[in-house]
Amino acid sequence: MKDIITLGIESSCDETSVAIVKNGREVLSNIIDSQIKIHEKYGGVVPEIASRNHIEAISRVTKMALEEAKVTFDDIDAITPTYGPGLVGALLVGLSYAKALSYSIKKPLVGVNHIQGHIAANYITYKELQPPFLCLLISGGNTQLIYVKDYTEFEVLGKTRDDAIGEAFDKVARVVGLGYPGGPKVDSLAKEGKANIELPKTHMDNLDFSFSGIKTAVINLNHNKPDINKADLCASFEKTVTEMLIENTRKAIKQTGLKTLAIGGGVSANSYIRGEFLKLEQEGIKVYMPDMKLCTDNAAMIASSGYYNFIKGKRDNLNLNAVPNLKL
Repeated sequence: MKDIITLGIESSCDETSVAIVKNGREVLSNIIDSQIKIHEKYGGVVPEIASRNHIEAISRVTKMALEEAKVTFDDIDAITPTYGPGLVGALLVGLSYAKALSYSIKKPLVGVNHIQGHIAANYITYKELQPPFLCLLISGGNTQLIYVKDYTEFEVLGKTRDDAIGEAFDKVARVVGLGYPGGPKVDSLAKEGKANIELPKTHMDNLDFSFSGIKTAVINLNHNKPDINKADLCASFEKTVTEMLIENTRKAIKQTGLKTLAIGGGVSANSYIRGEFLKLEQEGIKVYMPDMKLCTDNAAMIASSGYYNFIKGKRDNLNLNAVPNLKL
């Protein structure tokens, strides 16, 4: 059987990434050009600046990916860009480049849902992982519990009703004066503190999440008690939101009967969350988490998801547009 090589393009936020992946699982190259330093001084991603930097980087990053993989455009079977969700301007840069590439080298265009990409990151790290399984997606833009029925078939069991968990981390970081990017900085400071501050949990009747209550509680505590220990506050926030994630995940495991759990998205890089979820293995749950480099936005996961779309027969024409609010 012929190997299938996909060229993935990811530009949904502030990383310009191009990757070459063989058969959906073997990464030949995964170049990531991050803009974190650029946006740090603004306290968050500035969409217009992100788009301009994608334009400057995309051709260079593609060339680097091809060189590192030791392939040419002739070896590529499909061009697989992210077309949503994300920042519309940023998405359009990667998608427009992918469409031009598809047209010029006469290779199929296969659009990829960014959320599916985060799920597929686990296929790269764990060659043995196969659907069906439960996936907890935790990122800056999404918090979802997903029943992965097949490589291209998904059912959302629960999602956030307000802030995504990554947004909550970023807002807490901003409030306590840690800056951007918030997630890693809260994780780091929390290690110096104790989770000794009681914070509210929002419980839903179903598998949905809500993080606005705990976020507001942290903001109010920080405002009303200027001398509060910031490390303790971060540790308490981290512990409480992790408990909320685990409680809903346990309910989803019970509801579906699935004993395999994969975790994906940028917040899955959080060391405390990773440690707590691994404890579920003591309850007979097999837990998968991507390599740290594959937790945050990257094109390898997009090329992997694109491969499964491609072999399923998905093809897109040059009218494919960016969908900033694309659902799973």
